[in-house]
Amino acid sequence: MNEILRTAINASLKAGEAILKIYEEDDFEVDFKSDQSPLTKADKVSHDIIDTMLQPTGIPVLSEEGKEIPYETRKNWDQLWIVDPIDGTKEFIKRNGEFTVNIALIENHKPVMGVVYVPVLRILYFASEKGSYIVEDIDIHNIDRMNQYAQALPIAHQLEKYTVVASKSHLSPETEEYIEKLRAEHGDISMISKGSSLKLCMVAEGLANCYPRFAPTMEWDTAAGQAICMYSGCEVIDMETKEQMIYNRPQLLNNWFLVIRK
Repeated sequence: MNEILRTAINASLKAGEAILKIYEEDDFEVDFKSDQSPLTKADKVSHDIIDTMLQPTGIPVLSEEGKEIPYETRKNWDQLWIVDPIDGTKEFIKRNGEFTVNIALIENHKPVMGVVYVPVLRILYFASEKGSYIVEDIDIHNIDRMNQYAQALPIAHQLEKYTVVASKSHLSPETEEYIEKLRAEHGDISMISKGSSLKLCMVAEGLANCYPRFAPTMEWDTAAGQAICMYSGCEVIDMETKEQMIYNRPQLLNNWFLVIRK
């Protein structure tokens, strides 16, 4: 594990620890952004922790909670961090545990490193050019022991049926239509509904064959998960360009995409 990956992992774990303290409170306030998406104290606390811990790398940070950076500035960045302090704020508010902390390193528009941490489950996914890995029941205070327990992805799960994972909160009619086409092609298929970037990680892990997302997402929703997928042998295809999805674009809104194992 190189130092920059270690920094990203540590940042995700520290943020996750702070998030859980708020998650376990009896009541927490929920605000709403201009687009009516929810925002909690935990989003802000997580952002501040990650931003502070990544600053020493000297690599600029683009985060959902600090996204008002003009493209005129960003276009000159060959490297940047793309961060979602809490991916799945709706799942956080529902207290169903299906939210993640996402940190990705982008070089020349491509994800080259990714960290996805699931605080409630204490599951860590991470990826670099050396491959994609999962660590379950992680000891957040002793990541030096992590390599003993890291499993390379994909894991040889035996899927009885062709399995599709889809959004728990954003299942669009177009996604439902695509799933019907898969049903016509593969017969009886299995459907899994999940929140946050867990959907990308499930394909990377081998728990699902594909994840169609024909509804809006932003770059910070997908960058870290895409790294986990790419380094485990999956593709994240932009449905407009038919190429792997790229990042730090003028518009941070993603096109529709499809995650699929090659």
